[in-house]
Amino acid sequence: MKSRLMLALASVHFFTLVHAGEVTVAVAANFTAPMQKIAQAFEQDTGHKAQVALGATGKFYAQIKNGAPFAVLLAADDETPARLEKEGVAVAGTRFTYATGRLALWSKQPNLVDDKGEVLRSPNLDKLGIHKIAMADPKLAPYGAAAMEVIHRLGVQARVTPKLVQGESIGQTYQFVSTENAQLGFVALSQISFDGRIAQGSAWVVPQDLHTPLKQDAVLLNAGKDNAAAHALLKYLQADKAKSIIRQYGYAL
Repeated sequence: MKSRLMLALASVHFFTLVHAGEVTVAVAANFTAPMQKIAQAFEQDTGHKAQVALGATGKFYAQIKNGAPFAVLLAADDETPARLEKEGVAVAGTRFTYATGRLALWSKQPNLVDDKGEVLRSPNLDKLGIHKIAMADPKLAPYGAAAMEVIHRLGVQARVTPKLVQGESIGQTYQFVSTENAQLGFVALSQISFDGRIAQGSAWVVPQDLHTPLKQDAVLLNAGKDNAAAHALLKYLQADKAKSIIRQYGYAL
């Protein structure tokens, strides 16, 4: 009986391996940490492998339009997937919101950032040792566009703008602050927290009414239309295990 059970399990495992596939996914840089965990769980649970490319949503848009063979896009906004769908580059009816992101003002220095972001209103940032403030390029990254909205809503552009340095993506922006080449930076909450705890330094979680909601949509691209692993990944992102991982990094669903 035991040998029959082992044989049956081995057969199932062999079947999974034979039918396992691979999907190339373009993933917004803010979603790096949760996607790494999801990709690992996805492979363990389905046998399919996700090859992940990380970067700025705007840059991915240009690459996809120029024929880059991505099968799935996980964008940092909802506009880019909708645009690709409208332009016939993505498969109609496959788009959905997989997460809603949060923006945070962060410093690696403890106590530099207060819980209301009043540091941005300081009349003399230099006296506080703040010489550079990082943000993602608003033309390429939705989190950068959101950061620019916050700066204007707070009315601090006159004192903040001369100190701004832009990263190509939110990933590069995080690097500027984590290496302290910038003393402050607008980053994704998911980059600096886990289970509601800020990993290090000090941060202000920006209220969502200060910027356009960071709804992040996923979509199946034409290159993945006949790819079983691509379809499986989109389904997996909507399942409970993936949702649990996404919530751990501060995203809303």
